[in-house]
Amino acid sequence: MKKIELQIIALSDSNTSANSYALILGEKGGGRKLPIIIGGFEAQAIAIELENMKPARPLTHDLFRNFAGEFDIEIEEVVIADLREGIFYSRLHCRQGNEVRQIDARTSDALALAVRFGCPVYTFAHVLDSGGVILDSDKIQDLTGTHSDLEKSDEVLSKKTEYKPSPYRKLGFAELQERLQQAVEGENYEEAALIRDELKKRGII
Repeated sequence: MKKIELQIIALSDSNTSANSYALILGEKGGGRKLPIIIGGFEAQAIAIELENMKPARPLTHDLFRNFAGEFDIEIEEVVIADLREGIFYSRLHCRQGNEVRQIDARTSDALALAVRFGCPVYTFAHVLDSGGVILDSDKIQDLTGTHSDLEKSDEVLSKKTEYKPSPYRKLGFAELQERLQQAVEGENYEEAALIRDELKKRGII
C-alpha cells in the first residue's frame, strides 16, 4: 500500500473531554486532516519538543530517545497503520545496524517519539478515508476551540485561551530569562510557554 506523509498542523485543548487535547495532522500535498484526541501527558511531551524546551530531567519519551541512542537504535518512521472502532493503531519502524523491526505503539506515544527523532509520519489511504476530514480554520476552531494557520509548518502550537494581557509584559529581558529558566527547572511548562510567547512578541526568540 502507498504511504501518505502527514505533518503536525495544530495542537490544542480539546472540547470533547477534560484533560484531553486535539492533535491535527495534515496530509502533505493534500487537503485532508486527521484529528486525533490524545492525553495531557502526551500532548505536553509533544509541545515541549515542538517548542524546543529543555526539561530539567528527562521525560519518559526523552528517556526512550536517550536509551535508543546508547544502543544505536533509530526510529526511521512512524506509520499510523489502521483505525478500528475509533482507535488509531501505529507502528514504529526501528533500525539497529542492518536489522529493522516494527514495534506496536499507541499513536500519541509514537508521535511524541517522531518529533524527538525527527522522523516522518505516514498513514494509508484507508485510514484517511475512515478518519480524515476536510477542515478549514473555522471547523478546526469548533474541534479545538482555537483558530490555526493551516499553511504553517509542523511547528505550529495553538492553545485554547481567552485573551488576557500578558502578566509578563512589564518585565525586563533579564527577569524574563530568569523566570523562564526557573519554570523549566521546576517543570512548570505551561508558565514556560507563556514566557516564551512574551519573548517571541518582543522578537527576542
